[in-house]
Amino acid sequence: MKAFEHLNVTSVEDAVAALGEDWQTRLIAGGTDLIPLMKKGVVAPSRLVNLKTAPELAGIDFTEEGGLVIGATETLDDIAHFPAVRQHYRLLAEAISVAASPQIRNMATIGGNLCQTSRCWYFRNLFFCWLRGGDRCYAFDGENRTHAIFGGGPCYSAHPSDPAPALIALGAEVTLTDSTGHRRSMPLESFYSPPEPSRRRETVLWPNEVMVAIRVPNPPAGSLGAYLKGMDREAWAFPLASVAVQGLWDGPMATEISIVMGGVAPVPWRARQAEDVVRGQPVDGDLARKAAEAAIDGAQPLEHNRYKVELVRAIVERALLSAAHGARHGTVV
Repeated sequence: MKAFEHLNVTSVEDAVAALGEDWQTRLIAGGTDLIPLMKKGVVAPSRLVNLKTAPELAGIDFTEEGGLVIGATETLDDIAHFPAVRQHYRLLAEAISVAASPQIRNMATIGGNLCQTSRCWYFRNLFFCWLRGGDRCYAFDGENRTHAIFGGGPCYSAHPSDPAPALIALGAEVTLTDSTGHRRSMPLESFYSPPEPSRRRETVLWPNEVMVAIRVPNPPAGSLGAYLKGMDREAWAFPLASVAVQGLWDGPMATEISIVMGGVAPVPWRARQAEDVVRGQPVDGDLARKAAEAAIDGAQPLEHNRYKVELVRAIVERALLSAAHGARHGTVV
């Protein structure tokens, strides 16, 4: 690993100022994504700026009016065990509970998790792939078992975060700040954007920006969700496919519904056609199967990941039935 300087900052302003001074500067908080990239030589920063020493980026707060506000350097474990999250945002708690391992959840921050880059083995093993500035995606006609079946091209990487689909389904917003002091907020869904030639990354975060906080509105009474994840093993694995379902229920009928998938596209993937099938209808087995069929419409699997189509169909159906079952039995918040 290349030698680097380590800088502790005490404010967001100092962090973005340091970030803007040198393109070889990187931000670090938990380090669970960045350190492995440095060890492999994928990135070789000359300086690391430690965000965990900036108090403004820490903390979790909840009010009935303002909802949940999470500082970007809060750990996944602290978020999942925060009383208001367990009471009002069970979808988020469920998604975090199956992310990585307990040891990693104790270190990994929510900001780092939402901003983590591709887990594609070509990208992480020093292939000069399209995402790293090359002219081809090696996964397209290579080993692509874990790659995208939606929204692929020119990069076919699959989004790895578990909290991201849950937070999008919950209507979360993120706040960003840059080296000029300008702050902007946007829906988390808009924060993600498939890579394109002018922006070879999976988010709209600029190189001189820092994620400050995530705000999640207070779910209205009658809300309930479910998170399901397909993995190669029972724990400590990224999703082969995942789905976050969050609904506003009147008995078994979903008056509003969000269905967001992970592990199937370069960014979290909204299943809007499936939402249209479910919205305003009582959810039973037949409707859940129709929604699951709608969720896989437009899938374009590669040579080795065709199994993901059936996996998505199954977990969308199961997640909808799980949420509807909870609504029928009065477990909505």
